[in-house]
Amino acid sequence: MSEVLIEDRGNVRWIILNRPQAMNAITGTMLSQLNDELKAADDDADVRVAVLTGAGRAFCSGLDLKQAAAGEGIGGAGLATAGARHYSTREICTVTLQRMDTPVIAVINGPAAGYGLDLALGCDMRLMSDRAVLMPGFAKMGVIPESGGTWYLPRLLGWAKACEISMLGDPLDAAAAEGYGLVNRAVAADELEAVAAEWTEKIAGNAPLAITEMKRLFRHGLTQDFESHSHHVLMSILNLFKSEDFREGVQSFVEKRPPQFKGR
Repeated sequence: MSEVLIEDRGNVRWIILNRPQAMNAITGTMLSQLNDELKAADDDADVRVAVLTGAGRAFCSGLDLKQAAAGEGIGGAGLATAGARHYSTREICTVTLQRMDTPVIAVINGPAAGYGLDLALGCDMRLMSDRAVLMPGFAKMGVIPESGGTWYLPRLLGWAKACEISMLGDPLDAAAAEGYGLVNRAVAADELEAVAAEWTEKIAGNAPLAITEMKRLFRHGLTQDFESHSHHVLMSILNLFKSEDFREGVQSFVEKRPPQFKGR
């Protein structure tokens, strides 16, 4: 059985981690498949937004501790093979997430621990079930947030809060995660998929060229000064003014009807 499942729902692609018997703990196979599927979603013009979630009752429990304790898999003897291959910028899933132009929403349906937490942080938005928990217990395991957490946490929360969460290592329920700003919204478990569908349908219904440019420019702005960034914004908006989508957006507003964007 594939360790990553794909479901296309209109212009929305659901990417589902699929080791429910192990709470979607990562393996080399899962990471390789996930990286491939993230790239495929980004390359598919029909996919306007992607969802990352987990099968069963977990989002992703991180390292498979049973395998590691037995000297197997990532964290065990397998670190020299599948694990080591993953830990390169070409293969690492969170690097792929950061490079993607397609927006990605993490639908955190259950525990997100270790690598699973880093995966969630690498997504553009996060919806979290009120039955889920974020588990930043890296320091309690003698490791660090190895796949994005050390980069995302200070940017999302500021230095002091990033230190608090990572160095104390205490679990965060949905209310606490929302209060910190780590997730966009805490959602009742039985409403999570419906809220995710509502958000993704709205994004997919908006102009895909504009959404892509927004994400590119957000990413660009993290490393550029305001003046340099403003130059890129100007070039982008001039190109968008030439698009069919811009004309459709203006025409639909004038005609008081929903727009039908084509991504052209």
